[in-house]
Amino acid sequence: MNSVMVILSPLNFPMKTEAAAFRPSQMISADIIHRRQPLTNFNFRLNLPKTLSSSPSATASATTIEIEPLQIEIEPSKSEIESSVPVKKVLIPIGLGSEEMETVIMVNVLRQAGAEVILASVEPELRVKLSGGTILIADVSITECSDQMFDLVALPGGMPGSVRLRDCKTLEEITKKQAEEKRLYAAICAAPAVTLLPWGLLKRKKTTCHPAFWHKLPTFRAVKTNLQVDDELTTSRGPATSFQFSVSLVEQLFGDATSTKIGNLLLMDADDELSRKKEINEVEWAVDHTPRVLIPIANGSEDIDVITVVDILRRAKLDVTVASVEKTLTISGSHGIKSVADKLIKNAAESVYDLIILPGGDTGVERLQKSRILKKLLKEQVSDGRKYGAISSSISILHKHSLLQDKNAAAHTSVLNNLDSNAMVNSQVVIDGRLITCRGSSSGPEFALAIIAKFFGHGRAKSVAAGLVFEYRST
Repeated sequence: MNSVMVILSPLNFPMKTEAAAFRPSQMISADIIHRRQPLTNFNFRLNLPKTLSSSPSATASATTIEIEPLQIEIEPSKSEIESSVPVKKVLIPIGLGSEEMETVIMVNVLRQAGAEVILASVEPELRVKLSGGTILIADVSITECSDQMFDLVALPGGMPGSVRLRDCKTLEEITKKQAEEKRLYAAICAAPAVTLLPWGLLKRKKTTCHPAFWHKLPTFRAVKTNLQVDDELTTSRGPATSFQFSVSLVEQLFGDATSTKIGNLLLMDADDELSRKKEINEVEWAVDHTPRVLIPIANGSEDIDVITVVDILRRAKLDVTVASVEKTLTISGSHGIKSVADKLIKNAAESVYDLIILPGGDTGVERLQKSRILKKLLKEQVSDGRKYGAISSSISILHKHSLLQDKNAAAHTSVLNNLDSNAMVNSQVVIDGRLITCRGSSSGPEFALAIIAKFFGHGRAKSVAAGLVFEYRST
């Protein structure tokens, strides 16, 4: 038997890595493998053809080919190198009385940008009741974060939430280390004055905060702007500035391109020609009792839509009920924020409401649309002449249930193709008789304030807007 030795030279070529792992609105970069890896020896038999000089009795000899172990250099490709940027890790702590709009908008926006956001409770339990009565379920206890490193630590405001954060020694140590090592830290509303100032983290920093706490800041460093960035510290004024605040944090973590993309998704790119509010076929909304509002939610409902409207309406003393169409009260929103509803929809349906508001969020909209109880409630709401509304993509629910006939409305750009274009109005908020709609999450404050004005008048709406640090316009 003839033996033939074949030796292959080492080859250099790129090897495709494992697929990246995903979580909602977040990509974990693929690991790049770079190693020398030997292949196992193996033999195989090869039958050679007969030659012309072979005798009839001759048979082909079996030949064994032995292959030496290969040393293969696996180099990362350019695309793999670009995709291996480390995930940005963000800590957002909450305590009893933290401001819900500020908390949820930060978590939502940063997760949309791709950050790994950890919502941590400074309380003994993960269930935390926020300033307006909303209950969130934190991801972890703050004690689990003490030995971790963060690219950003961002504090929501609210009272007594800012005091609860201030008194948490673990959070104080984490944030002080963040500042000492020149990594990003941020605070909004009451938190700059109530939390960071006592910790000594505003020294030589220009800072802004909520107008109600302005007097606490050192006057020579305090600035009256909605957003202030001073090196690694970012501060902002209140709930209504949370969008600008959060997008600025995205820009600092990920760059201009990502912050612009997020701003567009939130529809913050509206130019000055876009009307803030338009009313058509004006009717009276005032009632002789405290207005009762129902907001149905489902897994996948847009967190910002729900929390923004609930927060603002409760500030105006409306009676707001958040009802789950799922089998449990605990809901996981569009970007993984867990909240607790007030009631199940079957129990909420036992009451009558002056207004029903549908939140957006693609998955949530699909689940709300399948609820027979909600469909029945909406049909009765319209037939009985009561008010109803939709935020962003949830207008598709009204469209499917034939509740938009001869109505003007605003909607998110993602669903415009499925609606009657002649009925769509180029405005953030549109009121047509007893129907109110808005185009996207960033229009939530305008939407909620318009509802307050319809029930109570512009005076109360303006007063609530001042607390939000929002420029209210009656027209």
